[in-house]
Amino acid sequence: MQKQARKQITLYSDGSSLGNPGPGGYGGILEYKGKRKEYSGGDAHTTNNRMELLGVIEGLRLLKEPCDVEIISDSSYVVKAINEWLEGWVRRNFAKVKNVDLWKAYLEVSAPHNVTGTWVRGHNGHPENERCDELAKYEAEKIRSTL
Repeated sequence: MQKQARKQITLYSDGSSLGNPGPGGYGGILEYKGKRKEYSGGDAHTTNNRMELLGVIEGLRLLKEPCDVEIISDSSYVVKAINEWLEGWVRRNFAKVKNVDLWKAYLEVSAPHNVTGTWVRGHNGHPENERCDELAKYEAEKIRSTL
């Protein structure tokens, strides 16, 4: 029986924090064969790095089957961790690593997938990154208005 090829998914994600810590939001776009799904959310007391990472986690949670996923982010923290640092962090049981709760959640949701990270310069006219930034800022502003 021939093994079916995995779906090729592009996950664009961005995070924002109004204050560090402060109210924050994340926004993302999942893209498959030209179809897109936008998602967003936030937290009242968070940091920019937490929102950057949560945007990736929540996007991966939306996938219903194992996929090949390219994460496109303007967060060098997220991209370098996924591509370079995470394996060592796990080996050292996350010693001296921040946001361990989210990195463990990332490991859980990313496990069925083949994931790579690609860094893009933020606020540089990349349409999907700009849209994710809008979604993230909207969520952060929405939370700030209720505080």
